[in-house]
Amino acid sequence: MKTLYLVRHAKSSWEFEDLSDHDRPLNKRGRSDAPLIGQELADRKVELDLIISSSAVRALSTATLLAKELEFEPEKIGVQEELYRIDAESLLLFIQSLPDEYNRVMLVGHNPTFTEITNQLSPEKTIANLPTAGVAAFSFDVNYWGQAGPDNAKLLFLDFPKNYR
Repeated sequence: MKTLYLVRHAKSSWEFEDLSDHDRPLNKRGRSDAPLIGQELADRKVELDLIISSSAVRALSTATLLAKELEFEPEKIGVQEELYRIDAESLLLFIQSLPDEYNRVMLVGHNPTFTEITNQLSPEKTIANLPTAGVAAFSFDVNYWGQAGPDNAKLLFLDFPKNYR
């Protein structure tokens, strides 16, 4: 059994016009929403073997705040540049190439890709938009990540900070 948590980065700031998109930090709401959703995941007894984040500042900050709430050592967060601008087809291939020794993996990245892959993996319950700091959790009844895909994905839950504010 493999479990995947797809998390869109928390709300970012547009305050610093001279920063590149990649370097935008979280805004005040993002800095409060990420720990909020992290606590909700902890309340659900989510345990992780691996967290991989996009290299964007807002994504890595989100991953770090989530890790703290989930008692996952932040220095063990993997950073993958390719998650910054990845498309849904490539993201599925990325998921299928995850190391098999990890059964419970969280990916932290961006829209529109995270909404698209959520809808591909769960066509019976599509969403218009995975909001910032939103989580889509899936299980796959497989032994190897390479076998994971829409045919064996089961949506466990969708969760959003708005549910708790």
